[in-house]
Amino acid sequence: MKSPRFSPALRGALLALAAAVLFGLSTPLVQRFGSGVGPFTTAALLYAGAALVALMLRRPTQREAQLRRSDLPRLLAMAASGAVVGPVALAWGLQRTSGSSASLMLTLEAVFTVVLAWRWYGETMDRRVVGAVLLLLAGGALLVVEQGLAGQVQLLGLLAVALATAAWGVDNTLSRGVADRDPGQVVWAKALLGTGATVVLALVSREALPGAMAALALAAVGATGYGLSLRFYLLAQRTFGAARTGSVFAFAPFIGAAGAFALGERSASALMAVGGGLMVLGVVLHLMERHSHAHTHEALEHEHAHTHDDGHHLHAHQPRADGAHSHWHSHAPMQHEHPHAPDAHHRHRH
Repeated sequence: MKSPRFSPALRGALLALAAAVLFGLSTPLVQRFGSGVGPFTTAALLYAGAALVALMLRRPTQREAQLRRSDLPRLLAMAASGAVVGPVALAWGLQRTSGSSASLMLTLEAVFTVVLAWRWYGETMDRRVVGAVLLLLAGGALLVVEQGLAGQVQLLGLLAVALATAAWGVDNTLSRGVADRDPGQVVWAKALLGTGATVVLALVSREALPGAMAALALAAVGATGYGLSLRFYLLAQRTFGAARTGSVFAFAPFIGAAGAFALGERSASALMAVGGGLMVLGVVLHLMERHSHAHTHEALEHEHAHTHDDGHHLHAHQPRADGAHSHWHSHAPMQHEHPHAPDAHHRHRH
């Protein structure tokens, strides 16, 4: 079969890393622009920006699989956990702790995502992936300890951020079930649901309206840090699986801490450097992953975006289809060997 230009692990890791960079940078920016803005209002503005960019990036129906009515319960659960509880808890916590410590606490999101992906989807972990997860978590732990020793951690704020990581861990794992749908449509639906819910909560709570500049800034942060980031995250899950994507995404806290430093927080230390170095090593391990063995594909029918040069989509077209496209198709049983990751076609046990 034709060898892909990039291995599934490398492509998935790079997409997850792009998502991590965008989301990581959003944390100190939310703290700066959300100062004095209520947590429900902050969450509403963030996901309003995400909804706008998602609407602009939706793909034609012939290029990507569309959402179905049966996806609604999953989307509602994703919106409740990821677009309401997560950002509201983060916004509340950011007003009670430093941007660096809040960013670093987000490492816990990877723990929840990996454990849930293992329990819900049975995703396997080889020693390289386990080692990468441990390095990322060790680096995050050192960074949090560093903040504690510096005396800058406020417990209630960090507990709220920890609650946000648990909510996003649930959201990340749920989103695996719609990763093969049009990512623009998924982000748009989730963001629209989350925006509506948080606007209602903001009105009920009688939160004050923010200034125009703060509102525009938070919407812009939401467009990149929540909209584009989630799009890349879904594409990474499609290629890479939920657990591996969540693990690479654990690099976001270090990006957030660096962003906070660039915005004026001067809390860097030797422990922060060591912790960041461990996290870099963890990401490098993911980039080096090459999982390959003989495996069997059972008969399968589904719909998702695909091409005909990957060794899995061998069905004929009338007329001929060139490039990426989406439609309902069947896979006959087959056995072969090639590098792969736990995507829609490789969920076999090991």
